[in-house]
Amino acid sequence: MGDSVQLFSIRSDDYAQFRPTYPSSLFNWLAEQCSVPSCALDVASGTGQATRGLVDHFDRVVACDASPGQLTGSTDWRSAERFAAQAEQLPLRDSVADLIVVAQALHWFATPAFFDEAKRVLSADGLFCAWCYSLLRIEPPLDAMIEQLHGETLSGYWPPGRASVDAGYRDIQAPFTTFQPPEFALEAHWNLPQLLGYLRTWSAVKQWQQTHGQDPVTSLESEFKRLWGNPEHQRRVRWPLHFLAGYPGR
Repeated sequence: MGDSVQLFSIRSDDYAQFRPTYPSSLFNWLAEQCSVPSCALDVASGTGQATRGLVDHFDRVVACDASPGQLTGSTDWRSAERFAAQAEQLPLRDSVADLIVVAQALHWFATPAFFDEAKRVLSADGLFCAWCYSLLRIEPPLDAMIEQLHGETLSGYWPPGRASVDAGYRDIQAPFTTFQPPEFALEAHWNLPQLLGYLRTWSAVKQWQQTHGQDPVTSLESEFKRLWGNPEHQRRVRWPLHFLAGYPGR
């Protein structure tokens, strides 16, 4: 997990600015699945985008991340408790959590050790729910450019865990029976500078830039502008969510 911590810990401000937010309907659904919505734990919380969505639904919300820098940024954490810890070694008592969520991070540590730790911390009826999202969708011509950047230009520069994200976590075998939640998606209305800012948060973009000494997104800006039109014009951007969910204690 060390490489992933380095990739993400240095850019918490970028992530807070450009990462899309999760739909409120997702957190409503998560709370409804818990017979006792007392305590929720957000593992590998990053800058707290999922954490904040849980605060209105649970009496206690705890966020942990292996990178202290993610937990001490300018994010409004509201009433959530925070601590730095590896996902496989959570300093929490047994059976304390009614819900564990892992948002866009399970691919870094989907190991037997982590799943054992999650089962230990969850209550007997506790829900485990991890999710990820891969490529955004806007309009076919723009989507084709983004797919080319992702799959061709940046091929070989993605961290190993990215393959699981692109597979929608279908390649991760959980040691418990899983079920498919309802369909949810992230949505945003962005102008072109926001889209380009988001693309520049991709870890593979940073790796490519370090190798080649230039920004791969910059070379595409003129074509993006041609397809987009007025750069300040907002377009709907959508990321379908993919889940790995179940009740490990049942």
